[in-house]
Amino acid sequence: MTTEQSEPSTVPVPAPTTEEMVRANQANWDARTPVHVASEFYGLDGSRTAEHWFAPFEWTDLGDLAGRDVLHLQCHLGTETAAFAERGAAHTVGLDFSAAAVAEARRLAEEAGRNVEFVRSDVHRAVQALDGRRFDVIYTGKGALCYLPDLTTWAGIVSSLLRPGGTFYLVEFHPLLDALGPTPSPDRQELRLHHDYLGGRGPLRSDTPSTYTDGPPVEGATTSYEWRHGLGEVISAVVGAGLTVQLVRETELLPWKRFDAMVPSENGWWRLPPSEPIVPLLYALRAVKA
Repeated sequence: MTTEQSEPSTVPVPAPTTEEMVRANQANWDARTPVHVASEFYGLDGSRTAEHWFAPFEWTDLGDLAGRDVLHLQCHLGTETAAFAERGAAHTVGLDFSAAAVAEARRLAEEAGRNVEFVRSDVHRAVQALDGRRFDVIYTGKGALCYLPDLTTWAGIVSSLLRPGGTFYLVEFHPLLDALGPTPSPDRQELRLHHDYLGGRGPLRSDTPSTYTDGPPVEGATTSYEWRHGLGEVISAVVGAGLTVQLVRETELLPWKRFDAMVPSENGWWRLPPSEPIVPLLYALRAVKA
């Protein structure tokens, strides 16, 4: 009698749907939240203020916020959202899809005595979640767009949430930055293209217990998906939604040290050292609704 060993199953696992990937991202940000709250990176113990997260040009571009209704999409812990209230906005709303992050944002605002409203919603359902309200200023960015699969839909939602004459302001990591990665060389790290600049080949899947902050590993949901969006795609989506682009900035500054070789800038942010080429790491876009 002979015994034959069976072959392992090779039944293909179906790729997740876009909705499933968005849900995975939501679970991942729920799991990241306690790590971020405890981190030195966010400085929620008072070591960093809301102003820390803004470049000076952002306030120049936004102008006076006194008496204006401001919406911050994909606000996470509300660390930036707080600055709008501090600068005199009539009403400030932060929106995020992570229940854990929204709960922490509400707690932090209450402890600081800030009059800021936080709403839990996927940005794709923001119009319904906000009960048809419209805003004078909508702000978003710094790691937000990579979690959106379809910028055409997103830009249409932004336009729907703006009042006539309202301002949309996006400050986001440059797609060139997202394409770069460090490569060790004999004497130093070199930055080279590691990832796509343009979209079109689907999201990048990541499964890691680490996050961009200090602190312990993320527990639980460690899988996330990120979509690539080139600058042309972003601008075209905004214009296609009926908004008029007034300015686009590109800057070599970042609010934290993304690569080991980076050095402090004059305003406390970070840039590549003078020995490296000057390349855009962050960009800003301002558009208005007629």
